[in-house]
Amino acid sequence: MEAAAAAAASMTGAGKGGGDAGAGTALSFLSRGWREVRDSASADLRLMRARADSLRTLADRELEQLLVSASTTVAAPAPPVAAGAPIAEVEFVRNRIQPRISELRRHYASGDLADLAIGRRVLEGWAVPTQPRGATTARVDLSGVTAIRNALVSDVGWRRAAAWGGDAEEDKEWEVVRMIRGGLRELERRSQGSEILGGLPGPGELVDKFKSSLKSFNMEPLGSKEVPPLDLNEIMANLVRQSGPFLDQLGVRRELRDKLVETLYSRQNHSLSADSSLLGDDSSTDELDLRISSVLQSTGYHTDDGLWNEPSKYEVSDNKRHVAIVTTASLPWMTGTAVNPLFRAAYLARSAKQDVTLVVPWLCKSDQELVYPNSMTFSSPEEQETYIKKWLEERLGFESNFKISFYPGKFSKERRSIIPAGDTSQFISSREADIAILEEPEHLNWYHHGNRWTDKFNHVVGVVHTNYLEYIKREKNGAVQAFLVKHINNWVTRAYCDKVLRLSAATQDLPKSIVCNVHGVNPKFLKIGDKLMADRENGQQSFSKGAYFLGKMVWAKGYRELLGLLDKRRIDLQGFKLDVYGSGEDSHEVQSTAKKLNLNVNFFKGRDHADDSLHGYKVFINPSISDVLCTATAEALAMGKFVVCAEHPSNEFFMSFPNCLTYRTPEEFVARVNEAMAREPQPLTAEQRYNLSWEAATERFMEYSDLDKVLSQPAEGVHRNKARRALQPNLSDIMDGGLAFAHHCLTGNEALRLATGAIPGTRDYDKQHCVDMGLLPPQVQHPVYGW
Repeated sequence: MEAAAAAAASMTGAGKGGGDAGAGTALSFLSRGWREVRDSASADLRLMRARADSLRTLADRELEQLLVSASTTVAAPAPPVAAGAPIAEVEFVRNRIQPRISELRRHYASGDLADLAIGRRVLEGWAVPTQPRGATTARVDLSGVTAIRNALVSDVGWRRAAAWGGDAEEDKEWEVVRMIRGGLRELERRSQGSEILGGLPGPGELVDKFKSSLKSFNMEPLGSKEVPPLDLNEIMANLVRQSGPFLDQLGVRRELRDKLVETLYSRQNHSLSADSSLLGDDSSTDELDLRISSVLQSTGYHTDDGLWNEPSKYEVSDNKRHVAIVTTASLPWMTGTAVNPLFRAAYLARSAKQDVTLVVPWLCKSDQELVYPNSMTFSSPEEQETYIKKWLEERLGFESNFKISFYPGKFSKERRSIIPAGDTSQFISSREADIAILEEPEHLNWYHHGNRWTDKFNHVVGVVHTNYLEYIKREKNGAVQAFLVKHINNWVTRAYCDKVLRLSAATQDLPKSIVCNVHGVNPKFLKIGDKLMADRENGQQSFSKGAYFLGKMVWAKGYRELLGLLDKRRIDLQGFKLDVYGSGEDSHEVQSTAKKLNLNVNFFKGRDHADDSLHGYKVFINPSISDVLCTATAEALAMGKFVVCAEHPSNEFFMSFPNCLTYRTPEEFVARVNEAMAREPQPLTAEQRYNLSWEAATERFMEYSDLDKVLSQPAEGVHRNKARRALQPNLSDIMDGGLAFAHHCLTGNEALRLATGAIPGTRDYDKQHCVDMGLLPPQVQHPVYGW
């Protein structure tokens, strides 16, 4: 009113200077404004009176229902009880409560404050008469109901005072509900342990019935509470939060980003304190999620997947962590990166501490015909998954318990390997993005254009399988290519891995790496070895054949070294015959070369090393120096055979076995072959058998990858993203983030991808992958305006 008076005085003064017309206009404006204020105030008062009357009517109805319920129950036949007890209670209800209610209703209906005060005294006069001695001690204690009635009268009096000029705060509107609840709790506390009187319901039943009827007190009409739209600060806070990956690539620290989100959100006026109390001690990020969810819900928007359903923390079910093993090949392609990750998944899944998902590439039929042996193809990922699980069950002594997921891939004829198409990390659910094991991390990330693995996962381990530098050096302009690939491998492993395990020292020395053999052999090979040794102990001939070599028939797998040794030492190796098993892109050239050199070599198609036709061989010869850790060598040792191999870092793990015979020169090669052909191999000890097993390999993997430490952390509070970095800037983190950002930018350019040897169109998956795997087109899943 003072502000209105001041405004009127100011406008009146201005009117004097401007003439009577100006003054008349100002007075007309003030008069019209005053009428609007008066009408609005009158409407508010009418609304307040209507709500008070509604509350009074509800209170009267509930009290009448309570009394009618008690009277009806008393009228019903009841079992015999102590004399006088039910009669005393009924007489109390009829003679004391009903007259008081009638008097209270008369004063309450009058609406006068004085009558309300009288009504309060009437309620305070209610009392429970002392029961006669000898009557049952169980009775209805109405002290809680008295407190409820006092609360009702007090609250209605406050409402009337507020309606006629009181200055009570609006947030006390439902104070009566809280007082009623307090009275109910007190009544329940006093009624604990009471018994039912005759046919009269006990206090517990009365409380439950009265509490259920009070639900209408706390229920607002549908649509009466409008959700205000998002303001500019909230929109900016959400934009900054969703721009996290982009800001990370720019080097913006996460704590700075979180602080900015908190600052922006704290400036808005919408309070979610009541809702956020359900979230525990989380930051304002969860409040912002609730705020946005409430706005979406008010508009009728609903989705089963997306931003609002994604947890702000990694959700742990049954206190389990999750491990995703991502590899570059899959059965039926019998290569190391298809077989070894499969066994790793099976043995990691044996532990109840973690769930495991094996993520393998899916090839379209045109590529399957080029890669898989015997023209084997699959029409769907489910069909290939069934084949993989069946193959594994035939070789394991236990039931495997892990999931298999697929990501789109394309086969490169030039590189003779499978290249991922699109962002491989997106095929691992955010709810399972806990620990990632990247089998061949450099291969997976050469052209990776998507989420940074170390941003999406808590811990990322790379396992290096292949000596790419050795393969590349054999190609045209190999020295230059090897130089570039060496630095690219350093680049991607540093940017995308927390820890790197190299199977042997034959691989490139990468950042954050350590040398350890984390591979084992199929249990079936150990059983074959046990059987052959048992036959020998029983006097039977264990090995009826001589020497053999098994491997994919490409020059880089040691075929050039093998043919060279046999050619140079053909005189020393007269009478020595070698059987070679393998299939591959260079099969024709290898066989033609051996024929031209007139070598005593028999060629057979590639087959499983556990095939019965291979059990009778005594000596396995492997002259390859391009392998990192030859799986076939480990399998031959497990079967109790001799192994003749080069003294090379890739064979260092096998040198501790007495049946492993190494050489450095062609002369030593001849001597080791003759030695192996002349005597019988030694039986494996229990320790040697265990060192070759996948149980021991899994233990080594857990130790050297720090996975045992990571899994020992409590499941609660494990965030989907990595823990916050220290407040002090870390130069290593800054460098890794810069490398990841630069790599992301370069791999996003199609011209640069093609210049470095990428398969055209592999930045995203193609239409055939969409059909085979049931995927949305890339332009729908990742629109241009999305980050």
